Amino acid sequence: MDRRVRKTRETITEAFMELLKEKDFERITINEIAERADVNRGTVYLHYEDKFDLLTRCIETYLQELDDSCRPYDLSAPPEESLLRTFEYLERNAEIFSVLIRQESIPVFRARLAAMLKQGIERQFDCLERRDLLNREIAVQFLTTAVVGLLEWWIVRSMPYPASEMVKQLLLLLEGHGIDRNALNAQISSSPL
Repeated sequence: MDRRVRKTRETITEAFMELLKEKDFERITINEIAERADVNRGTVYLHYEDKFDLLTRCIETYLQELDDSCRPYDLSAPPEESLLRTFEYLERNAEIFSVLIRQESIPVFRARLAAMLKQGIERQFDCLERRDLLNREIAVQFLTTAVVGLLEWWIVRSMPYPASEMVKQLLLLLEGHGIDRNALNAQISSSPL
């Protein structure tokens, strides 16, 4: 991608995120985004179909970065390392994720986050040695809802505990629900959280 195009998109995205901090998504207009980004309205439309397209692409970008952040550098590394990188990424980008989570008019972000986590949890569940004791559908739904809820709570509450404590507690909770650390370690390289 051309450097100028990338820079323009970054400027538009930053302006959009700034506006989301100030007002509800439904009240934001393309004109406001263009004005804040110091570009003309046509430039915004050159890069995005409308504000919904801009929102969708922002969400995709941030979730992809989140997913990439949890990939281990070393596949034999313990799961704590990947999880810690993920939580540290959330800490570094707290403002962005807080805006997306707190916006009541953006339920798509929560849904996409949940779907991403659910895929990882399903893959992890399939690696469990004692999965015959649990109903897959119930266990996956429970864990997905719990993890998404925990992330939301942590972000909305301005991250009252450090990333390391969140990882420690999450692993203890997962182990308490029959998810073995070795299975977690094997699966974390191919799935978020």
